[in-house]
Amino acid sequence: QVQLVESGGGSVQAGGSLRLSCAASGVTASSPFRAWFRQAPGKECEGVAAIWTGGVVTYYADSVKGRFTISQDNAKNTVYLDMNSLKPEDTAMYYCAAGGTYGTWYRLRALDYNTWGQGTQVTVSS
Repeated sequence: QVQLVESGGGSVQAGGSLRLSCAASGVTASSPFRAWFRQAPGKECEGVAAIWTGGVVTYYADSVKGRFTISQDNAKNTVYLDMNSLKPEDTAMYYCAAGGTYGTWYRLRALDYNTWGQGTQVTVSS
């Protein structure tokens, strides 16, 4: 069983930056894909970014392209989300997820992932 723990959330001013971390424990070899999702109150869960840890291939939602970067440190079993030029609309609970398949992981669909972290809150003020 893979367990995920997010950290790094907080409150920042618009235009600021944050780095989120997702540390994995357990049998990580069974979960080669990692993704970040976010959900704001009253809104649907939105896929933000995904990474194939075996080949360092990444995908991003259109809403964050050019501003967010997903990366990994395999030695630490950790995936990061570097968020720059933050906007108030980026305010949400951010979740790290593991799972996916080779044919669907890049579609950033929540239904394709089966292991989730507890979430970390990101609040961006104007």
